[in-house]
Amino acid sequence: MVALLLCLALPVSAATQVQFTTNLGDFVIQLDEAKAPTTSENFLKYVKDGSYVGTIFHRVIPGFMAQGGGFDKDMKQRPSYAPIKNESANGLPNDRATVAMARTQDPHSATRQFYINYENNSFLNARGSQPGYAVFGKVVKGFSVIQKMAEIPTTRAMGMKDVPQQPIVIEAVKIIK
Repeated sequence: MVALLLCLALPVSAATQVQFTTNLGDFVIQLDEAKAPTTSENFLKYVKDGSYVGTIFHRVIPGFMAQGGGFDKDMKQRPSYAPIKNESANGLPNDRATVAMARTQDPHSATRQFYINYENNSFLNARGSQPGYAVFGKVVKGFSVIQKMAEIPTTRAMGMKDVPQQPIVIEAVKIIK
C-alpha cells in the first residue's frame, strides 16, 4: 500500500506541448521527445527564439499536408540553424494530425520547416534503409484549424505552387507544458 502511494505521489513528466496562434485560430502540438529527441530539440529552438512568429503556412495540399515555418508573408525565406540528422526510423508514422520535418532530397537537410499530415501518408515513412520524413509530434488540440487551412484556395507564388491565396500567418507560439 505504501509503495502504491509513493508511486502516486511522484511527479509525472508531461510531454512538451506548443501552442500556435494563427490568423485562422489556435492549435496545440505535443512533442515526442523520447522517440524524436534531436528533431524535437531543433523545433523547440525555433519556438524559443521566436522565429516562427510571422511565418506562414506556404504550402497547403488538401488531403495531404500543410507546410509552414520557413517563409514570411512576402515569401522571403527565414534564416535557419544547421540541418539536423534525420530521425525518420523512430517508429512514429506519418499519420493523420502528426507533425514532421520537411526536407529536401537530402535526408539530413531538415532545418525549420515542418508539416502537418491531413491523412495517413505512409509513403513518407522510413522503409528499411530508405529514409523517410521524421515525425516528432502530433496535433492534440485544434486540428479543425489545420483543416480550415485546406479550404483556402491556392495559387502559384515565387515559383512555388499550392500557396494559399490568403496568407495563413503564425502570430504567436508558446510552450504551454
